[in-house]
Amino acid sequence: MSVAPSAARAGNRLAGARRVVVKIGSALLVEKTTGRLNRAWLEAFATDVAALRARGQEVILVSSGAIALGRRELGLAPGKLRLEESQAAAAVGQIRLAHAWKDVLGQHDFTAAQMLLTLGDTEERRRYLNARGTLETLLKLGGIPVINENDTVATAEIRYGDNDRLAARVAQMASADCLVLLSDVDGLYTADPTADPAARHIPEVTQITPEIEAMAGGSASDVGSGGMATKVMAGRIAIAAGCDMCIAIGRELRPLERIEAGARCTWFVAQSSPRTVRKQWIAGLLKPAGTLHVDPGAALALRGGKSLLPAGVTRVDGRFDRGDAVVVRDSDGVEFARGLSAYSSEDARRASGRRSQELEAILGYRGRDEIIHRDDLVLL
Repeated sequence: MSVAPSAARAGNRLAGARRVVVKIGSALLVEKTTGRLNRAWLEAFATDVAALRARGQEVILVSSGAIALGRRELGLAPGKLRLEESQAAAAVGQIRLAHAWKDVLGQHDFTAAQMLLTLGDTEERRRYLNARGTLETLLKLGGIPVINENDTVATAEIRYGDNDRLAARVAQMASADCLVLLSDVDGLYTADPTADPAARHIPEVTQITPEIEAMAGGSASDVGSGGMATKVMAGRIAIAAGCDMCIAIGRELRPLERIEAGARCTWFVAQSSPRTVRKQWIAGLLKPAGTLHVDPGAALALRGGKSLLPAGVTRVDGRFDRGDAVVVRDSDGVEFARGLSAYSSEDARRASGRRSQELEAILGYRGRDEIIHRDDLVLL
């Protein structure tokens, strides 16, 4: 915990972020009394998104609401749903939700893209790489990914159960600078403010201690499934990934604009950047599965901040899969870098010494131009 940040400094964390993930809770998107989509709120929020994009920021949305919308369409009674009822409601509601996002973002000439994820997509290596690659490509092409848990197939054993932690995993996967959790609470308190009038609001958290964890309470809404405990868990994931996280009340129109203007919220402040965290992970936490030997020209290019192209690779040792960590050695055999390979060892051997334009003909598919992208490389 730390002293309260100034409103300007706190707002700048959002305004200055290169890539922003925003989680929208069900209670914001779906009217509690009618079960209908809160269209006015959604359209105002799309204006917030447009303001971020106008500054050149990339935006990823993690949107709840499918089950809440679907249960109304199916006429399901209020209260807790059985698993199969939740899955059926999600199947119906996801269509409504996707169309709503397509419509409101389309009013600002943005292309919405739906992605449905399960716990395994952010935990299992291959699926993680595929999801990350899809996100990166969508953002590069100017799209706005709208992500939700794939509730139609997820069971209790393989699902998150809340979109707070899913949003944090997405922020980690996308190397986002800022994660905003919009909900029905304006941040973390020393106790439940609805039960304890003496509860104090916590404006900034720099370290998640047992004391901070003890402050987390249950869900204040019967529309959503998350509570403060899941938000604190999300904060732990986010700051470990170098991503600042904000818990803010979202029911007012233009909530992102309000955060930038200094509205009360709680910031979980990362001590490193996503890039730094990722580089440290590559350098120190991964056991290399193979080795790439490179020629002097490639070594010089890598030391100058460039990516490793297949033309500069002279030999491939070991057996590894796409996404595995590999050692990079120069022509004298000296290890000077480590990185994540965009190709398996078999394909890397076939591609070594070749120009990027030749790879599709050699490999039978079009992969990345680089064997190791500079963002996945760290010099030792």
